[in-house]
Amino acid sequence: MRTVRINDCAIKLANVNGTGSASANSLLMQAIFHMGIPVSGKNLFPSNIQGLPTWYEIRVNDSGYVSRALDYDLMVAMNAQTYSRDIQEVREGGYVLYDSTWPLDPDLARPDVTFLGVPLAAMCNEHFKEPRSRILLKNIVYAGSLAALLAIDVKIAADLLDKKYAGKERLRASNQLALQLGHEYAREHFDCPLPFHLEKHPAGQEGTADKILIDGNTATALGCLYAGATVAAWYPITPATSVMDAFKSLCAQHRRDPETGRNNYLILQAEDELAAIAMVIGAGWNGTRAFTSTAGPGISLMNELLGLAYYAEIPVVVVDVQRTGPSTGMPTRTQQGDILECAYASHGDTKHILLFPANPGECFELAVRAFDLAERFQTPVMMLSDLDIGMNDWVIPRLTWDDSYRPDRGRVLGAEDLERLETFFRYTNEDENHVTPRTLPGVSSKGAYLTRGSGHNKFGGYTETPDEYQEVMDRLALKHRAAAAFVPAPVIERRDGARMAVVTVGGCDLAVREALQLLSERDVALDYMRVRGFPFDDTVDAFLREHELCFVVEQNRDAQLRSLLTLETSVPKEKLRSVLVYGGFPLSAGQVVDGILGQLER
Repeated sequence: MRTVRINDCAIKLANVNGTGSASANSLLMQAIFHMGIPVSGKNLFPSNIQGLPTWYEIRVNDSGYVSRALDYDLMVAMNAQTYSRDIQEVREGGYVLYDSTWPLDPDLARPDVTFLGVPLAAMCNEHFKEPRSRILLKNIVYAGSLAALLAIDVKIAADLLDKKYAGKERLRASNQLALQLGHEYAREHFDCPLPFHLEKHPAGQEGTADKILIDGNTATALGCLYAGATVAAWYPITPATSVMDAFKSLCAQHRRDPETGRNNYLILQAEDELAAIAMVIGAGWNGTRAFTSTAGPGISLMNELLGLAYYAEIPVVVVDVQRTGPSTGMPTRTQQGDILECAYASHGDTKHILLFPANPGECFELAVRAFDLAERFQTPVMMLSDLDIGMNDWVIPRLTWDDSYRPDRGRVLGAEDLERLETFFRYTNEDENHVTPRTLPGVSSKGAYLTRGSGHNKFGGYTETPDEYQEVMDRLALKHRAAAAFVPAPVIERRDGARMAVVTVGGCDLAVREALQLLSERDVALDYMRVRGFPFDDTVDAFLREHELCFVVEQNRDAQLRSLLTLETSVPKEKLRSVLVYGGFPLSAGQVVDGILGQLER
């Protein structure tokens, strides 16, 4: 008797980059989403244009545990170069779907795995004439077979194809035929569905009616739009380019004067990252909400000018979609390797405000928060996403917006304010958060001042006098410390009897939450804290102090979050133990469990 699992499986699709598999893989994930089932999709692709291996991983779990899996119930093996590796990743009792147009090497066989041969190439050669169409439509054929094997609603998949190719009848018809061919072949030749398969949510698509599918870069762009950003400058870089692509598209829809048709926004592709951040600083100085999007190599180039914005106290927003470094590294792999670089970007004494979203929903929310913080504290604010969050589709609650929101422009003096002053000095008259008022160009000659990156005193004048220089630098340090009360509070969850805890950041959230559940099933109770902003408030320090041991889970080699916690809290570093996963793929719950248990067993 077969053991049946419903809505709980992991599927991996192994392809060759440039063969059109992305459309079929996305079709499968969207169809599952429209069935009302929790799902995630991870695209693991190379940095070249065509020819190297690429994988797409789909995980379904009714309980919502959809972080990356490490072994798979079903492997779709479409790349002969990686057959051996891919087949080894299938769990005992699992299945491999392959193109049986050509015989499979007997050495690849596993007695504990069932092989499902579908003559994909032969079917496409028979039904489609154009060579390129034959290559592309193989993917839709296997999507059809998977729909039968996994009980994915094929009508939903067909409707999605109709919508995608509306107005393109030839493409619509060929894709529909390919889907049908694969579906019918699987139903005629295999015992469908497999022991693990899907069932629609009882309410059908209503099961995800309050959810959307969106990637973090699109959500970030939407947040920038809602925050009131009208100027952006950038230099193309993986994996951040689609932030600006989405922002440009959104501005074209929503930042155009309906009467004149003129654009109410400005987006500049600069010659490099140095020029991009310089343009954004200039726009911020001029009173515009402006931002740039980049990745680690861009942050490296922007360091000196970030120091200018910090010292001259100019609001700037930087979106850093982190990737694997150092140097060029692996541009299409994910990591959290920019934490320390961003916290202290530039030479000399600088400290910046950082925000750490864990999913696209928080990308939207924290993008808005970034602009408010930048203007309230007149300083650079960096939001650190990563490639997994930014470029993969996530199922998240529908985005919400408060129409009563008004931007926090901070302390900006208008003409009337200036008239009441005898004299305006840029860096005096600080408030309780150690922020001094600023003026905007052209408002009044009484508000004019020289913006300096060189040594200056509280009056804005040039100085090389130690006491005058230190007075300004000390206020900047106090201002940064005051920002701790305004950055997003950490997410904290407690469990009965827990004397130890897990601390993490950003996109590690899903995997860590699942790991905590798995550990609790082994009678290992751990509290949880996810840091969402820097500087850290007292809550972070108190949480670390109240636990005997804290495991800091992050995706970099050098324990950058742990280092930042050690530097910026009063907690002894001996209390903080690192769990580090930094190979470039999204984090898995199994890696967290193994890392924690391995240290507890020592």
